[in-house]
Amino acid sequence: MKVTIEQKSYLSKKKRLSDQAYIQQLESENASLKATLAQVMEYVKELEIKVEELSQKLEQQSVKKNSNNSHLAPSGDISRKTRSLRGSSGKRAGGQKGHKGHNLKLSSSPDEIEKLVPNECQVCFEQLDSAMGVLVERRQVVDIPPIVAQIKEYQCYQISCACGHHQRGAFPAGVDNHIQYGPRITALAVYQNIYQYIPYRRLQQFFAQICQVQLSVGTLENMVARTAQKARPRWEALRQQVEQAGVVGSDETGCKVNGKKQWVWVWQSTLVTFLAVCASRGAELVDKLFPEGFVNATLSSDRWRAQIKTKAKKHQLCLAHLLRELIYLIEAEKTDWAKECKNILLGAIRLKQNQAVYDADHPSVLAVEQQLDQLLKQDIVDQFAIKTLTLKKSLTKYRDMIFPFLYDPDVPFDNNASERSIRNFKVKLKVSGQFKSGQEHYCILRSVIDSAIKNQQDVFEAIAQFTTLKSPPKAAV
Repeated sequence: MKVTIEQKSYLSKKKRLSDQAYIQQLESENASLKATLAQVMEYVKELEIKVEELSQKLEQQSVKKNSNNSHLAPSGDISRKTRSLRGSSGKRAGGQKGHKGHNLKLSSSPDEIEKLVPNECQVCFEQLDSAMGVLVERRQVVDIPPIVAQIKEYQCYQISCACGHHQRGAFPAGVDNHIQYGPRITALAVYQNIYQYIPYRRLQQFFAQICQVQLSVGTLENMVARTAQKARPRWEALRQQVEQAGVVGSDETGCKVNGKKQWVWVWQSTLVTFLAVCASRGAELVDKLFPEGFVNATLSSDRWRAQIKTKAKKHQLCLAHLLRELIYLIEAEKTDWAKECKNILLGAIRLKQNQAVYDADHPSVLAVEQQLDQLLKQDIVDQFAIKTLTLKKSLTKYRDMIFPFLYDPDVPFDNNASERSIRNFKVKLKVSGQFKSGQEHYCILRSVIDSAIKNQQDVFEAIAQFTTLKSPPKAAV
């Protein structure tokens, strides 16, 4: 069948319309695919960012915190291998050339002398005259005799006077019961428990086996409690002394009391250590004990908010804490900013080690101040260095608290003295596990002991001076 011209024209037009619709359909599908692809690419970018963040977190988690790069104690290190923040001095380990050693010396007044004089010749067996002996050598043995408690009895007599009055003798002050333990036994119990960390049950064994004195755990606890109450006025005097000091260091640490978390605080100066315990790590205890703050002092601490907010003449951040944080950031986030900040702080420490104090216009301190200012103005381009950025913001906020030690000869660049003062509490907890009670008694007595040590006083005698005092009335406690 022949196709007419009109039919061909119609078919051609239909074909064109069909092709055009098909092209439009393809273009529509293509646009839809492009939109979908754009969404997929955007999603892929989001996933890439998340993968990078997770990778960064995993890398940071692989850098474990220890005593070298954080505030954690060395006892918590798995490897127990620590590195000092100080650089090498170039000297060999051990005693240096010219250092004089110390040996046990012979006493010039021994308590007992045993003369070893031969009475017979070992060759011809002739009897020898002991009066002809010549001293050729001395040797001494230092030992402790068996410890035996002394029991002193006071017998009170009564005499009848011709006037009819019956006069009785008076017992010495402190002799209140028909039988009791003396002040030196009490002082020894406090010394061993508070200063030497010996728990009550082991202390009970010490007295029974070494001193032949039978003491119950309750009696030992009462001895410590009574001595602490007698020492409370001295503890309050220490608080007042540290309050007026020119340089004060402060720190705090957690402790367990009957399974609950409490906090031990320390404030210390060159001659005073003052410990107190509180259920809070906030500023409640600071406001209670030091309502006026430290108006005369530069207060050294870490960046804990309650410490920073304490009223003081000046504040000094602990550079040892900052250096450990920077070491962690260098290991975990690997930023050049953290490395440069560490070098600036180490440079400032070297200045302090070379010279105790500087004028504000000294070229060396001007240079280190300027270096830190420029560093704090730098942008941290690594978007994943979150902790480095956080530290930068904190140092910018507390900029005036970083270098006060350069301008005061008595202000140290670290707060290590406070950490040492509070470490004794952690040792006590490691030995005993926790406090059932008596945590405040420990703070009072340890404050007295550590302050005595700083003033070069004998620890046992510092304790014994309180055991002879009369116990305060309960209303005064």
